[in-house]
Amino acid sequence: MDRRQFVLAGTGLLTALAGCADGETGTPTDTDTSTPTADGTDPGTDEPTEAPTDEPTDEPTETEQEPDLPESVGLETVVSGLELPVGMADVPGTGLRYVVQQGGVARVVEDGSLRETPLFDISDQLSRGYEKGLLGIALHPNFAENRRLFVRYSAPARESTPDGWSHTFVLSEFEAGPDGYTVDTDTEREILTIAQPQGNHNAGSVLFGPDGYLYVGVGDGGAANDQGRGHVEDWYDAVDGGNGQDVTENLLGSILRIDVDGTDGEQAYAIPDDNPLVGEDGLDEQYAWGFRNPWRLSFDGEDLYAGDVGQSEYEEVDLVEMGGNYGWNVKEATHCFQAGDCPDETPPEVRGGEPLLDPVIEYPHGGAPVSGISVITGNVYEGEDVPGLAGWFVFGDLNVAGRLFVARPDGSGLWETRTLPIADGDAGKLEQLFYMDRHEDGLYLLGTGADGGGVFRLGT
Repeated sequence: MDRRQFVLAGTGLLTALAGCADGETGTPTDTDTSTPTADGTDPGTDEPTEAPTDEPTDEPTETEQEPDLPESVGLETVVSGLELPVGMADVPGTGLRYVVQQGGVARVVEDGSLRETPLFDISDQLSRGYEKGLLGIALHPNFAENRRLFVRYSAPARESTPDGWSHTFVLSEFEAGPDGYTVDTDTEREILTIAQPQGNHNAGSVLFGPDGYLYVGVGDGGAANDQGRGHVEDWYDAVDGGNGQDVTENLLGSILRIDVDGTDGEQAYAIPDDNPLVGEDGLDEQYAWGFRNPWRLSFDGEDLYAGDVGQSEYEEVDLVEMGGNYGWNVKEATHCFQAGDCPDETPPEVRGGEPLLDPVIEYPHGGAPVSGISVITGNVYEGEDVPGLAGWFVFGDLNVAGRLFVARPDGSGLWETRTLPIADGDAGKLEQLFYMDRHEDGLYLLGTGADGGGVFRLGT
């Protein structure tokens, strides 16, 4: 059994978040309820291997002015009773929080409780199984005035979908009611749809940047190796396929940046004038490319972080630059993928020989204290509740195994990375982590544990 399959056994609908050693077999159906493997295949015969939980052996380098990292951190339960919570948005000025669940129902959290009436329910619109479902939510920067919110979900294949392809990537806008407690699903306006060849590598994050534009993560189309059904040819011949390295034929394997306050002809959005491929040979929506499955995105000020889920060996966190190429499927993190040697840049005829940018964080799938199976990007900790943690980038892995991770630049390329244990009394609360980001009053985590799905706040 694949390690990611082992971790998720018993979680029901939620799929593993897209690492794989084999490609997807068959065409998933909208009613598929099997527990999928990380790549959408049937389970294999490998024995499960638990992620290492040993503490690091290297002594951290400290300064007299800098407090030590805490020995452990706690998890305050904000609300429980959720089923596979995968995204959250704060409603400014109200204390309300919107939480989306992969099964298609969004809930409202108020005063530490779930309101009985859901925010919305689009479960009947979804294609499910593997990594599909309701995947992300973002509120417009002027939500208090215009009530606009944006949702990412997976819908069934449509008439225009190529034969044999899996489903449809949908980015839609909805309008919330004046009290903020409900959304009328009849207000839905589709902003962007993308045909998806496979059932996995769907990413899911949508978020507004400090520039007011909407950023959207898009996976490479699924299966393994960025090849097979729906994967185009690219400039790199050592590995077949290449949606990650292609910028002209489709939007897969990229982070998009669009203006949802404008339109352009038949498009329900406009293109920012400074997007890197405007006026160049490429699709204007693309902000950065070379990704496998950028499942989680987060902003710290103007810094955009992307957690790109690896395939067989490495997970990575990228500090994303406009026009950056992050290497997939030439590289997996900083390592050549399926080749003994690989280039560090594209050929001169491919956008002038652009560099293949390395991540700031990488970790292996085993054999080290910081290891795991599917990276979950977090954010820089700015609170005061956890002494010694301020300024560290806090993140995690799908398989929590009683710990989170922290990292910070140390001037040598890849960032210094350490484990951050969860206090014994709280470790059972969070066994699978699906989301982590900074919100109005702290760093929040969404996932499932011994008591089911919940929202948790990082503390002591």
